[in-house]
Amino acid sequence: MIRSFRLCVLLLATACASQGGTRDPVRPGIEVLLSDSIHLVRGRRVGILTNQTGVDRTGKSDVDLLRESGINLTAIFSPEHGFRGNLDRENIRDTVDSATGVPIFSLYGTVRTPTPEMLARVDVLLLDLQDIGGRPYTYISTILEVMKAAREAGRPVIVLDRPNPIGGELVQGPMLDSAFSSFVGMLPVPLRHGLTIGELARFGNARQGIDADLVVIPAAGWRRSQWFDETGLPWVRPSPNMPNLESATHYPGLVLFERTNLSVGRGTPIAFQVIAAPWLDARRVREALPATPGAAVRDTSVTPVEPSDGKYPGRSLTALRFSVTDRSRYDPTRLAVEVLGAIRKVHPDSLAFEAKGFDERAGTDRLRRAIEGGVPAESTWAAWQPGIETFQRERKAFLIYR
Repeated sequence: MIRSFRLCVLLLATACASQGGTRDPVRPGIEVLLSDSIHLVRGRRVGILTNQTGVDRTGKSDVDLLRESGINLTAIFSPEHGFRGNLDRENIRDTVDSATGVPIFSLYGTVRTPTPEMLARVDVLLLDLQDIGGRPYTYISTILEVMKAAREAGRPVIVLDRPNPIGGELVQGPMLDSAFSSFVGMLPVPLRHGLTIGELARFGNARQGIDADLVVIPAAGWRRSQWFDETGLPWVRPSPNMPNLESATHYPGLVLFERTNLSVGRGTPIAFQVIAAPWLDARRVREALPATPGAAVRDTSVTPVEPSDGKYPGRSLTALRFSVTDRSRYDPTRLAVEVLGAIRKVHPDSLAFEAKGFDERAGTDRLRRAIEGGVPAESTWAAWQPGIETFQRERKAFLIYR
């Protein structure tokens, strides 16, 4: 039944993306499933990988929606940060959903792949997580691991798709070199990939040779040009330090600073909108920066409160704050290279890298080595372009939306 439904899913996505100049409200995949394709799960034991982002347009959770629709929900799987999305630590344990009594199996602890015993409880798996639009994010890695286990167990997988919050058109930053693949970035895509999580699943299913029985239920009404604040959907923090769309827009670049000795604002209301350190001369660094298309930079200060990365708790830090002024021109990966280069110039003895973690986020060690070697920023991002162009061609086969 599911394999024969794939063509219908793609036709539905095409229809949703081709409605002339009018824009209908965006319906996330969970709504499309329950309104148009409930036969895929009715009468089956259903497991779902989800968290706090798995909601409809009104904010009602997938778990409630499925149960109210008479679906037999027998297992919940949770990614990094847990089912409620409020845990910012390693090794999250299994638990039970107190509202329903359904077991919750953590896939961000000692076990990161569903076991045969877990999958014996289900006939079909639903996957519903909000991606952020930047490669270094563990949700798609968890989805790929679930798809591998489902393939081995002979279970079909249905991804309930959601919009890419920072749009589906712009592709930016270095490609992942497979030598630097990790749980924070498994797929050979740029730092900003321009794909939805459903499209990433299709790409990974093919590129990694998983061959899972995969269906993607599209986010009806979404177009690649739309940003999240144009969808009418509620913003639910995808992770504890992703407070809003502004932070998500900077994330594909500023995520690199997580593995330096600068803070990215964890423990403040503006995480991933700032970089800060007690030794940072924000004014001198800002003055060393070239004008960045689509973004403004200003000096400020922040005081991290119980930051999950442990950087500078309770200390007032000088900081640079970044604001998007033109989405269509802004490249956060370019900004990150410019800022790192300026910091290296102003503070040659202060900037430090945690090499392995930085390279995993960048997807290559060439970026770190270029910064350490004083290579001009223009040369660095010019070297990314052939990989981006190749990826742009490759991704066409996996796109669902126009």
